[in-house]
Amino acid sequence: MAKSVVVPAATVASFEHGFDQIRSENDVPSTFPQTVLDAATVTASRSIIDEHVDRTDLPFVTLDPATSTDLDQAFTIERGSGDALILRYAIADVAWFVQPGDALDVEAWTRGVTMYLPDGRASLYPPSLSEAAVSLLPDGPRAAVVFVVRVDGDGNAALDGVERAIIRSRAKLGYETASAVDLPKAFEEFAARIASAEDRRGARRVEAPEQEIEPDGAGRYHVAFRPRLSNEDSNAAMSLATNLAVADLLLAHRTGLFRVMAEPDERSIKRLRYTAKALGLAWAEAVPLGTFQRTLDPNLAKHAAFLMAVRRAGGGADYAPFTDGVVPWHAAMAATYCHATAPLRRLADRYVIEAALACANGRPVPDHVQAAFTTLPEVMDRAEAQSSRVERAVIDLVEAFVLQGSEGRTFDAIVTDVDDRGARIQLTDPAVVARVSAHRVEPGDALVVRLLSADPAKRTVTFERVS
Repeated sequence: MAKSVVVPAATVASFEHGFDQIRSENDVPSTFPQTVLDAATVTASRSIIDEHVDRTDLPFVTLDPATSTDLDQAFTIERGSGDALILRYAIADVAWFVQPGDALDVEAWTRGVTMYLPDGRASLYPPSLSEAAVSLLPDGPRAAVVFVVRVDGDGNAALDGVERAIIRSRAKLGYETASAVDLPKAFEEFAARIASAEDRRGARRVEAPEQEIEPDGAGRYHVAFRPRLSNEDSNAAMSLATNLAVADLLLAHRTGLFRVMAEPDERSIKRLRYTAKALGLAWAEAVPLGTFQRTLDPNLAKHAAFLMAVRRAGGGADYAPFTDGVVPWHAAMAATYCHATAPLRRLADRYVIEAALACANGRPVPDHVQAAFTTLPEVMDRAEAQSSRVERAVIDLVEAFVLQGSEGRTFDAIVTDVDDRGARIQLTDPAVVARVSAHRVEPGDALVVRLLSADPAKRTVTFERVS
């Protein structure tokens, strides 16, 4: 993986200006209207006694990036009857504090998602909720919706129950520092079962390292490719199992909002086979894409390049409400799938959770929830597109700052993809992704490129091929 590059302190003010400019260009809200802040203050003190079962005796913990304060999920795992593992997955009970049509609800619909920038976030809900009263922090009892997920020896997940509960997190654990003694004894076994089930389904969900902008604590930023940590992957297995089980429940009750993704078509598969060959990856003809993909190590550059190509080949995931006669399918998961585990970060999850609560307890899905499923896809698509633009703009800005002053220097690079706009390249040091005009190259080829310009004001970098 590429090394990170620390940006000189003299550019800090320019960074702040650049981030503000990105917010302005993309209509990222910098604060909440006073009416929304006032509503959050009032609802933060709402009682959680009346309709929440007391589960404060259970040893819940959270596991997130160490600096996170908007904590959606807490968990505990125990052994059940036979070979079953029982996950109790507590999700922040946002809907208890946000009422249909109130100021908080209306504002959340205009935002859609929480957007993250290096110098702060544009939250879906005010901090008095998202980082305090609703967040599952270990400083007091919290309202949660607890999903009881049973996972058998083959990794198949099913819901045993869904309830509103009061929980108390025992510890706020960080991906970077949590050790086996901090986590439930069956934590790794649970993740291994979920991964085994994915293998049998032929799922092709593999998380590749992504470019990240990280503060150094002194007002500077650097760009790096951060490898996935094992704790991070194991943590994701709990969300995956819960989302699969919730999706099955909602589909059986002919309701819900699902995540769908098409399979790569025959032409795309053929191109991916050429890409694998160019990268020197041995993909046997009889082996399905999902099976082959799961043999790859996303922390290796050539493997990561192939995974990026797969992601682009299949297109992105979309939201789709339940439709009679249609089985919603997510190709990367090789299953029916939904999002239900991050209501502080995604508007749609709040409604999926409410539907799951109703279905699991023999109640009709509330009318406002059922109606939302038809309008949420457009809202979420818009919000996620906006978030993606902001993320890309931030990376472009930091890359330009990192490379400014290095015009004329040559860099080693690897080709990660080729299309009608030229070659997409990844520098080996620093962690920069860019394009260069290059003919007769294939993914995996090593190039030497020269930096022609780096313009932070325009957020652009320009290279030419040297060899």
